[in-house]
Amino acid sequence: MTDVHDSATRSYNMSRIKGKNTKPEMLVRKFLFANGFRYRLNVKDLPGKPDIVLPKYKTVIFINGCFWHGHKGCRYFVLPKTRAEWWLQKITDTQIRDHLDEHELENLGWKVIVVWECQLKKTNLSATLSSLISKIC
Repeated sequence: MTDVHDSATRSYNMSRIKGKNTKPEMLVRKFLFANGFRYRLNVKDLPGKPDIVLPKYKTVIFINGCFWHGHKGCRYFVLPKTRAEWWLQKITDTQIRDHLDEHELENLGWKVIVVWECQLKKTNLSATLSSLISKIC
């Protein structure tokens, strides 16, 4: 199966995908700040470069996109029909890297919290954010 876009259009579309300051990240960050939590962003010294680091609580938060991190059982994770094997390998590699980073952080004494993009949709947002406080403290 071929791509529905020409290579220039596909390249442009892929270039628009952000890795930092995404909408889900901003939702969590605003909530944490409004509730008195202070944090650091994308700390390069820690495995996996966590999205949010709360040094006071020795806690890191990863905000994962359901597609990019292969959220199993999620309606937002659908494997593309085009180049399916390539995408499957890419997402599997990401999942392995995520698992290794989480394990390494835990061995260093950090509490790891993973928030999925689907948990930050309007229907789940308030429950997800309120449970985040109890997980941190």
